[in-house]
Amino acid sequence: MDDTLQKEMEQLVGRAVAGDKSAVEKILTEIQDLVFNYSLRMLGTIADAEDATQEILIKVMTHLSSFRAESRFTTWVFRIASNYLKDYKKNMFSKYPLSFEFYGEDIEGSAGKDIPDLTQGVEQAILEEELKMSCTNVMLQCLDKESRCVFILGTMFKVDSRIAGDILGISPEAYRKRLSRVRARMAEFMGTYCGLEGGMCNCGRRVNYAIASHRLQPGNLEYSAMEQGDDEVMHGFKNAMERVDDLSFVFSDLPFYHGGREVKEWLQGFFDSEEYRTITEA
Repeated sequence: MDDTLQKEMEQLVGRAVAGDKSAVEKILTEIQDLVFNYSLRMLGTIADAEDATQEILIKVMTHLSSFRAESRFTTWVFRIASNYLKDYKKNMFSKYPLSFEFYGEDIEGSAGKDIPDLTQGVEQAILEEELKMSCTNVMLQCLDKESRCVFILGTMFKVDSRIAGDILGISPEAYRKRLSRVRARMAEFMGTYCGLEGGMCNCGRRVNYAIASHRLQPGNLEYSAMEQGDDEVMHGFKNAMERVDDLSFVFSDLPFYHGGREVKEWLQGFFDSEEYRTITEA
């Protein structure tokens, strides 16, 4: 978020706290994609990310009066989202946690299986891309939540270590050390298992196995159906950030999505709801 937009957001916060409902709506609309993308990487599925995004946006709205402009507004939003997502227990992977060991065994176990064509006439390249997007987000779930925050902020959003430390409540030095350790762990796993990084797994060969195990549904390609955001928007969110050495283009080049349809529909309905009127008039 560039300096001009940052100042605009700070002005909007002032107006929102003073009771300007249009300013509240502008703020929530402006940050919904940022919150959704962060939630998606942290939680691993689109449905869980949509649910969490709604709750985080409400948290942001109800705590606007606590923003003191001592840090950038986006830093403040990231801090709220990080704290919320680290404690989030309603998503699928909190109920069924993953580990690199389990995921590696699954990849090895599927390598020699002879599975018939289950693609239902859907183009192979589309299915491979869908699997890549899903698998990449799922792979992040092998990290503990704190490490996941560190890795996502450093690899996808490329947040400056000072800002990331502020978001996570640790020193820049501690953040850099944690990021280095987490990146090394992820690199080790991907170097062994991810075909995009020279490992044994291959998206094309794994498509039918993913369909057979209900991890990929040719008739419901969620990632393919999502609208990708303008790269310029993503670059704007990276203002005042440093580029870290790319561990993997698989993570650093993940698409930046517009919030899912459910989030947009919820947000519009929320602005028209009695709950919204009660909160803004309190």
